[in-house]
Amino acid sequence: MSTPLRLPPLGFFIAIAVLLAVLALPGPADLPLAGQRLLAILAFAVVLWLTEAVSYEVSALLIITLMAFLVGMAPSVADPSHSLGTSKALAMAMGGFTSAGLVLVAAALFIAAAMTITGLDRRIALVTLSKLGVGYGRILLGTLVVTVVLSLLVPSATARVACVVPIMMGMIAAFGVSKDSPFAAGVMIMVAQATSVWNVGIQTAAAQNLLTTDFIHQVTGQSIGWTTWLLAGAPWALLMSVALYYLVHRLMPAKSVSIQGGQDSIRQALAELGPMSRQEKTLLGTVLVLLVLWATGGKLHPLDTATVTSAGLAFLLLPGVGVMNWKDVQSRIPWGTLLVFGVGISLGSALLQTQAGQWLGNTVVKGTGLESLAPFWLFALLSLFLILVHLGFASATALTSTMMPILLSLLTAISSAVNVPGMALLLGFAISFGFILPINAPQNMVCIGTETFTSKQFIKVGLAVTLVGYGLMLVLAATWWPLLGLM
Repeated sequence: MSTPLRLPPLGFFIAIAVLLAVLALPGPADLPLAGQRLLAILAFAVVLWLTEAVSYEVSALLIITLMAFLVGMAPSVADPSHSLGTSKALAMAMGGFTSAGLVLVAAALFIAAAMTITGLDRRIALVTLSKLGVGYGRILLGTLVVTVVLSLLVPSATARVACVVPIMMGMIAAFGVSKDSPFAAGVMIMVAQATSVWNVGIQTAAAQNLLTTDFIHQVTGQSIGWTTWLLAGAPWALLMSVALYYLVHRLMPAKSVSIQGGQDSIRQALAELGPMSRQEKTLLGTVLVLLVLWATGGKLHPLDTATVTSAGLAFLLLPGVGVMNWKDVQSRIPWGTLLVFGVGISLGSALLQTQAGQWLGNTVVKGTGLESLAPFWLFALLSLFLILVHLGFASATALTSTMMPILLSLLTAISSAVNVPGMALLLGFAISFGFILPINAPQNMVCIGTETFTSKQFIKVGLAVTLVGYGLMLVLAATWWPLLGLM
């Protein structure tokens, strides 16, 4: 039986209309036609992402196709007497798939899969919770500690949440409280918010961080090392963790509940895991070595983060000595994530190659007088803008793909007043502010899927977390980050 024909969602037609409208606008004299067409494709993509009219994977394929045709049939920026050609435009659209950032994200997803296959992520979470004990306050604290540890070892926010959520749901059941109780709501909100907090603290904790550093390297030629990111982001994440604990405890108060069931639940789960297997020990040792190599890159050795991570992945897949094989992981890797990430890099790079990003940056600077602002106020304004814009995005990766090339072009236009790579790094922190709406981050959606809290409860906590988090960023922008030479 054939499937009946269904019209695409309204958002798809709005995206088409926006695309055509930008294409029909008179082109500025200082913007190449290829750049104008790229801006039209960007506007089309943003509408699709905001409305979620199609999946991110489908939007990626549409972007590739539009870039190949529209940019390919436009005059070449280097030689306006000839069109660029669809083959070269297609190569531009696929250029992100050769990026070191994509390699690192792919390797990170494989390592996250290895954590799940071996059960090491679950063991780490259970051991941490067993050491801190149970009870509402201790469970909130334990969730924070688990998040920090897993953020270092599991380079995927979604994978970390997917590990922690079943454990916490089992504990909630062991406590004998209902899923819609304040206790359950507070615990699950903490899981989501703590994950977002530590996406800022650790470079390898989130895909958008790797995309940010990739764009910074493309534009400025400077690489942001793992240690540099940690020195800048971890102080904020540590302070924010203290604030988050207080805010969740205060805004989601829970009555005392019986704790024996929870302690027994942890002991039983650990007993079921048994002693550490060879695969777990091998994986833990490999990840710890990677941590050391990430932290010492450019200091004790010349290897970049993507290269050492790829080497670690190759070791984990080696027959006999590794912890997994290709069949184990191929069904566990979100291949669509890699597609979207690669196209996001391509779109951002194309904005720069067609001079569209530079044109936007110069236009904004001339029209707003941003060049007259001191670095502190420039950061305060642009970070607030990113936090507000994130309300419309369900993916920090999509937001990074959209905004980071434009922000880098803007900062380059006023480079005499700011440290371009340093300021871009700090603005990358603001992109991870998906605290307010459940739809603003995948980890939020995983947690709200447990039906332990409502959107209203999440927003109540998220608004307070956002205000405190933004305030802490301003404090660090006035004190710590200038000492690091980032502003």
